[in-house]
Amino acid sequence: MDEIRGDDAHLIEHRLDSQELFKGKLLHAWRDTVTLPDGGTATREYIVHPGAVVIVPILDDGRVLLERQFRYPVQQVMIEFPAGKLDNGSEDRLACAKRELLEETGYTAREWAHAGELRPVIAYSTEIIDIWFARGLTDGGKRSLDAGEFLDVMLATPQELLDWCRDGKVTDAKTLSCALWLQNVLAGSWQLDWQAQSAA
Repeated sequence: MDEIRGDDAHLIEHRLDSQELFKGKLLHAWRDTVTLPDGGTATREYIVHPGAVVIVPILDDGRVLLERQFRYPVQQVMIEFPAGKLDNGSEDRLACAKRELLEETGYTAREWAHAGELRPVIAYSTEIIDIWFARGLTDGGKRSLDAGEFLDVMLATPQELLDWCRDGKVTDAKTLSCALWLQNVLAGSWQLDWQAQSAA
């Protein structure tokens, strides 16, 4: 976690009280009472999330693997990069990325690189998503989707993906962030530290 700088005191809120609102299988909702920098008080409602990973899988021909999945809260089929939450919030992030890629697409990767992290909804969630790149892909031909999970795997060139981002066909926040990473990696502007990995 980034340290709070000494000159940020005029921005910082301090918790006075915390009330649990809801605890489900995935989300844990809280309402806190906080002291504001000017001495006033306010309430802050937020979701505690276990964390997740997203994978940018690059085939040898340069195309990327994507998924189409119905997302109930927005009532739409969305185009996304493969992703998933950490088991118990404590799973190793690379292990999670490998597991999700295999389960959702049937692919394994020879090399992996950690790109960075993103915080998709900072106004109301603690969620942090680790961004991983994968290459040297092998299609094992067998997916292992979770119960109640239905998705299609699709391929696109990086340019097609960028066009879909521009045209509003792709609106998923993590996929938009990954498209920015992909564009800069392919342009040579941003470097990745690729590491050989076993398929497991």
